[in-house]
Amino acid sequence: MSGDAVRVTRRSFLVGLNLSLAGLAIGLPALADEPSGRAGPGPRHVVPGEEAKAPGLNPNPFVHVAPDGTVTIVCHRSEMGQGVRSSIPVLIADELGADMARVVIQQAVGDKKYGDQNTDGSSSIRKFYDDLRYVGATARMMLVAAAAAKWKVKPETCEARGNMVHHAPTKRSLGFGELAEAAAKLPVPKREDVKLRPKSELSRVNSPSLPLLDGPAVVTGQAVFGADVKLPDMLIAVIARPPVVGGKVARYDASRALKIPGVKRVVEMPAAQRPYGFQPWGGIAVLAENTWAAMRGRAALDITWDPGDNAVYDSVAYREKLLASVREAGTPYRNVGDVDAAFAKAARVVEAEYVVPHLAQMPMEPPVAIARFAGGRCEVWAATQHPQAARTQVAKTLGLGEDAVTVHVTLLGGGFGRKSKADFSAEAAFLAREAGVPVRVQWTRDDDIHHCYYNAVNAQRLRAGLDANGKVIAWHHRTAFPPIASTFGDVDKPAITDLQQGVLDVALDVPNVRAEGCKAEAHVRIGWYRSVYNIFHAFGIGSLIDEIAHARGADPRDVWLEVIGPPRTLSLQELGIEKLVNYGEKLEKHPVDAGRLRRVLERVTASANWSGRKKDGRGYGLAAHRSFVTYTAVVLAVVPDERNKVRVDEAWICMDAGSVVNQDRARAQMEGSVVMGISNAFFGGITMKGGATEQSNFRDARIARIGEVPRKIHVDLVPSDGPPCGVGEPGVPPVGPALANAVFALTGKRIREVPIVRGLFA
Repeated sequence: MSGDAVRVTRRSFLVGLNLSLAGLAIGLPALADEPSGRAGPGPRHVVPGEEAKAPGLNPNPFVHVAPDGTVTIVCHRSEMGQGVRSSIPVLIADELGADMARVVIQQAVGDKKYGDQNTDGSSSIRKFYDDLRYVGATARMMLVAAAAAKWKVKPETCEARGNMVHHAPTKRSLGFGELAEAAAKLPVPKREDVKLRPKSELSRVNSPSLPLLDGPAVVTGQAVFGADVKLPDMLIAVIARPPVVGGKVARYDASRALKIPGVKRVVEMPAAQRPYGFQPWGGIAVLAENTWAAMRGRAALDITWDPGDNAVYDSVAYREKLLASVREAGTPYRNVGDVDAAFAKAARVVEAEYVVPHLAQMPMEPPVAIARFAGGRCEVWAATQHPQAARTQVAKTLGLGEDAVTVHVTLLGGGFGRKSKADFSAEAAFLAREAGVPVRVQWTRDDDIHHCYYNAVNAQRLRAGLDANGKVIAWHHRTAFPPIASTFGDVDKPAITDLQQGVLDVALDVPNVRAEGCKAEAHVRIGWYRSVYNIFHAFGIGSLIDEIAHARGADPRDVWLEVIGPPRTLSLQELGIEKLVNYGEKLEKHPVDAGRLRRVLERVTASANWSGRKKDGRGYGLAAHRSFVTYTAVVLAVVPDERNKVRVDEAWICMDAGSVVNQDRARAQMEGSVVMGISNAFFGGITMKGGATEQSNFRDARIARIGEVPRKIHVDLVPSDGPPCGVGEPGVPPVGPALANAVFALTGKRIREVPIVRGLFA
């Protein structure tokens, strides 16, 4: 197997459950099959599927029981702080009946046999909860069957727990290791014949908190992230990429770069062709013995760029183009009743336009990948969210079959969707082949911001028609943004699959509804970002509802509940749509549920003492949103700061995500969502001039700092036995509109465009 191997001791696991700092004494992960980083043996080439040759029970790619009783569990998703390397193995171990003290956790290489490995879309538990349980249950049934055959008893009289199979009537027990080879000779049962445990027996995943198994290695500096991997004779590369997407090198002079001590080579990268996808960006790479020399060499390059067609991209002008687009009819995707007739007879119309700029993911660890090319094969170590995409792109860049490429996954220092892209892995692979030695491609923070797959820039026009009593009788929503599909093809408007995110799945108790997608051509690479299009759609809808409440002189909470309507699940006909992609989930399992949205609104406003909000001098804002089949509501309280500006003082967030496997990580995700949402709304915004990104680092691509985040964040997870929903992303979308509404409550200034700080203080 490949990746970091984490051996979990019983003491460390129990200490972790008790949240004791003594848990930092956990055994540190050794690099079982990776090059040396801060710990572990030297490099060894690993062919995907090699683990199947090991003796013992190996009924599927995820579980191996060795004759000595060691249970190896493969984590097929990438760990970036969200705890997936804790949640997935513990879920499998609980279903199997394994003792965590006998468990070794291995990180999967990129391989289709593991199914979907893209750690994105808040899907790791949501999509695989049942499948992972069946993975563990299959191995359990085979071990039980082997024990029952040995004892000549019925399998249903046996029980697997504590890494042993027990037969209570005769008080006999056998360890998993003693049964592994006999179990391996049995046929693997079909899924329909596998019986899952009652949920009550999943004691660890139902505990209030699971330990973050990688945590001790992270805080003691022994965890291996991308830049920690070292290979013999490895060179470090930094690349001067075209400032404008699609640009090319017109001329360059490498002579000054090659004079810098430590610089070994200067290599011209292949120019990117439309559609850009995950191709390398082009430009000139400087390869050196260390990062500093490579950076100095890059600075010394004398490059003249041909910017190409996208040099026309200017954010100020493009903003006006987007607004013009939503002022004209677009492609209708949602239609209920007769919207035009309803507006014609409305007693009052509340309408507004909202603009949200590009956003950059800016993970703490910029992209990094290491590659080695030898004997017609390429091996890559990358901090990647999507190892299969990296494998595919590396193979394409090098002209190899995918079976000649192995992608190992290191720990990720954040991702937020940026590291689902394979461009940096392909860059490393190309340079390793050209240089004939292993190469680490290191991105800087400036590289990360300048050459990003940005969240789409967006403009919206929303209108609400009110009757004489102030009730909303008509709702019209237009949205324009360059979709992610534009990165992979000639696409200039959103599709129905894009509008599922906060347009088509909005619960509205309004008799006349129309939603349209409008044209917007792309001039940069657009990509996944935490919560994706939900960010701007939640901003528009959440802001308009607050504007309706102000126009009526009503409580925003009451208007929210009125617009959502009574508790119910909405059919496609009631939504006014032909289909709903629904984040890949069946609508029968995860319907659009107005009752759940109402519940989080009611809970969060009760927690924030919403009814008494006018007594403490703070400005309060409220918003709610459904995304990734999860329901989230947020209340923010803002105050003037010492400079007579605005600061977020306190936050309340309530999330209904169905069954939550790892409550501690879910709470952490909600706290992080509040901070990220505040950063997006207050300071976020990537702008272009002459096709090039104007921002370059945290000094001008701001995130919230310690004095700008709430002094208290209250997290409320709705108890549920329902199927697991998304967790990582749903907390972000309602934060922006809640903040804008709170600013209005405090200052009387309506915010319709972010970043808020520009609108308030510019």
